[in-house]
Amino acid sequence: MSADRVPVVIIGAGFAGIAMAMQLQRSGWDSFVIIERGDSVGGTWRDNHYPGVACDVPSHLYALRDHPNPDWSSMFAPGAEIHRYLRAVVDEEGLGERLRLQTTMSAARWCTDHWQLTLNSADGRVSELRADNLVLACGRLTEPRLPEVPGLDSFAGPWFHTARWDHRIDLTDARVGLVGTGASAVQLLPELVRAGSRVLLYQRSAAWIMPRQGRDYSPTERRRFAAGNGVLERTRERLLVEGEERFASRSGDPVAAGAAAEVAREHLRSQVADAELRAALTPDHAFGCKRVLLSDEFYPAVASDRVELVSSALAGVDRSSLIAADGSRRDCDVLVLATGFWTTRQPYAELVVGEQERSLADHWASGMTAFASTVVSGFPNLFVLNGPNASLGHNSSVLMAEEQAGYVSRTLHRFPGVRRVRPSAEDAWTREIAIAAVDTPWLRGGCRNWYVDERSGRLTLLWPGTIDDFHRRLQAADGSEFDQLPRGRFSPTASMVP
Repeated sequence: MSADRVPVVIIGAGFAGIAMAMQLQRSGWDSFVIIERGDSVGGTWRDNHYPGVACDVPSHLYALRDHPNPDWSSMFAPGAEIHRYLRAVVDEEGLGERLRLQTTMSAARWCTDHWQLTLNSADGRVSELRADNLVLACGRLTEPRLPEVPGLDSFAGPWFHTARWDHRIDLTDARVGLVGTGASAVQLLPELVRAGSRVLLYQRSAAWIMPRQGRDYSPTERRRFAAGNGVLERTRERLLVEGEERFASRSGDPVAAGAAAEVAREHLRSQVADAELRAALTPDHAFGCKRVLLSDEFYPAVASDRVELVSSALAGVDRSSLIAADGSRRDCDVLVLATGFWTTRQPYAELVVGEQERSLADHWASGMTAFASTVVSGFPNLFVLNGPNASLGHNSSVLMAEEQAGYVSRTLHRFPGVRRVRPSAEDAWTREIAIAAVDTPWLRGGCRNWYVDERSGRLTLLWPGTIDDFHRRLQAADGSEFDQLPRGRFSPTASMVP
């Protein structure tokens, strides 16, 4: 095989890409490459370094199966610590020689029996690489979504997205406009208050916020985790079970959702004394419709004299003035956008061209689809991790990426050569997800969320089941999803959710 042709190329070196690389090594693949646009591995944990950034999944569950970390500093690890963890995993696995850092895939085109990739390095060089198999592990929280606000570019002071945090800006005593009340804003606001900022918080809609109840691990606890006597394994298993149990409340079970919502309402009542402010912070949509957030510090920060809650979306900018949708105007010095990411419309989809000269973006024009959330009809030998319906709202998405990596590895070994997904298999999987999602709060909960495709109204990001459901479905796949391969026991229309 020529030097410019590789059996497997992985795009992205976050959790999913690293999980895929580890799975390939364990299954005997000795030739693969990881393309990473950043200057280090880590994905979202490299790119997001705003004050207060941390995981909202328990640390011991937000780790790769073969790399448990007994030394997490706290129950919910800070972002920088997760970034260090991923770099350590790469070192321990010897993946450094497989990495091409500061290299961007600018095009990928299917050519009869391989993918032709165009790569751009940071020093301006352009190169070509052929891949028998292409794995997109590009992540879904990578490209900041800026609001379409008239006059944004005219803002007189510094402005930036949380994922592009500018540490050069001194926020002490600064008037900061913070737009958004999602996961990033909930973590950031208390840090801004601690730093002495005066904050205008623009809230389009209130979120459901549960107690976080996190704490640091003591040196004694960390020694127990490292002792090798099963404490770490039992902790991880307990956290997994607790996470799976949350699926009921997030997916609309009336009893579980009602109980969880009451916990959230009591959390708000206990932390915000002012009735008017409480009312403004009370969600008007069903529990689980949006991502449920965890914080013990957000409500006290909002209730402090350093924050003014603006219960309205940002509608315009006029130099130093922010104009809310209700017409009110307020001045600020720094503007911070905690406005999320392009999730349902993945930027890489424009770059990938499959059979019949059709791009992945065209194929996904009505929303992302894939069989097993991983393989796509019209795109032979292409695998997508963290793509269609592979996210979770109740548990660790790392476990989902590992399940997908296992499916990819099994497929590569059992079915070598060119594999084409049957459109009927992908369609059946997509219909099944639609049926499972139809009565959930994600679609009927009365909110806008990043789980649902804006054009089609379909649930395209979340998996509408548990991790165990996903595991069983991917384990059962027998190749009947592909053309011209033996059909076996797997039925793509089998029940997705017990």
